[in-house]
Amino acid sequence: MQAVILVGGEGTRLRPLTSGTPKPIVTFVDRPFMGFMLGWLSRHGVTDVVMCCGFLATKVKDILGDGSEFGVNLQFVEEPEPRGTAGALKFAEHLLEDRFLMLNGDTLTDIDLSAQIAQHEQTGAKGTLGLVPVEDPSAFGLVLRNEGGSVSGFLEKPGPDQLVGLDEYLVSGGIYVLEKSILDLIEPDKNVSIETEVWPALVGDGLYGFAADASSYWLDIGTPDRYMQGTSDILTGAVETAVSTRLDGSRQAIAGDVDPGATVTGPVIIEAGASVAAGATVTGPSVIGAGTIVGAGATVDASVVLADCVIGEGAVIRGAILSPNVTVGDRTVVSDLAMLGDGVNVGADNVLGAAVKLFPGTALGDKAIKV
Repeated sequence: MQAVILVGGEGTRLRPLTSGTPKPIVTFVDRPFMGFMLGWLSRHGVTDVVMCCGFLATKVKDILGDGSEFGVNLQFVEEPEPRGTAGALKFAEHLLEDRFLMLNGDTLTDIDLSAQIAQHEQTGAKGTLGLVPVEDPSAFGLVLRNEGGSVSGFLEKPGPDQLVGLDEYLVSGGIYVLEKSILDLIEPDKNVSIETEVWPALVGDGLYGFAADASSYWLDIGTPDRYMQGTSDILTGAVETAVSTRLDGSRQAIAGDVDPGATVTGPVIIEAGASVAAGATVTGPSVIGAGTIVGAGATVDASVVLADCVIGEGAVIRGAILSPNVTVGDRTVVSDLAMLGDGVNVGADNVLGAAVKLFPGTALGDKAIKV
């Protein structure tokens, strides 16, 4: 079976991490984010993948290549302009077979895709939506099902009075099994939403919902806090991924040079070529990228520090995200979901917190800012 992955967005909520790098290839723990989705597909026997690209499509192709590294065969199509979720799918029609998967490219999951495909075949559905249970549905659009699993309707961000009598709160996970006949409902060369224009037209006409097991994992990583949550969940094993095969019994993979006088605790990856100096502390869940230098007495706690960064002596990185090539001066504190873009240089004795964002190339002198 084929899969179509929509990756045309600009990842604005994750800037500056995505300022010059498309979200599908932003480093997530130890690989491009899309590597997790491709690995998940491959584990369920889906190896023919079409990627519908938009923003910086050439970079996506350059990094992911033919997909063989992730166990799949990749093809790419590039929208000439944004066409919405259904419009992007229609643009890829010439590459699609009679039945295929359509996936939102922002998702980290271990949902049982094989079970969803099996239900689709058993019911004879035209489309089967992968649904995820939530405890609080107020921020989501709910999908309503009949007893046999067919979709009966949708509730957008329902209020308490609309929830009376419902025995399940299910939201769309952006994971769809579709028959090619669905494409007949989409006008070519138009901006069309599959969620608001196609699904409602199929209610009562072959649209079903597959409810994922409550133990399944699903997360949209499109925001800084979810990027950090996903990192933590991968490192701790809350979601099934190939990263676990790298980790020892303490959930650590230390390939870099850690001084005997340094302390490393909790689930941590320290990549090859990185170094952690004497007196430094790295506390998980954290990632230290290849070539990164953590100076003497510095602290990295529950943070992502990507490749080729320099963390000065006595500096503190806590709950923060550092893009590649960032320099943080001595005794500077970066915390509370602060994000530093590629090549940012922060001098000594600064304090950056409260979700501060510094965009690529920004330079701050010593004692320049305290937030």
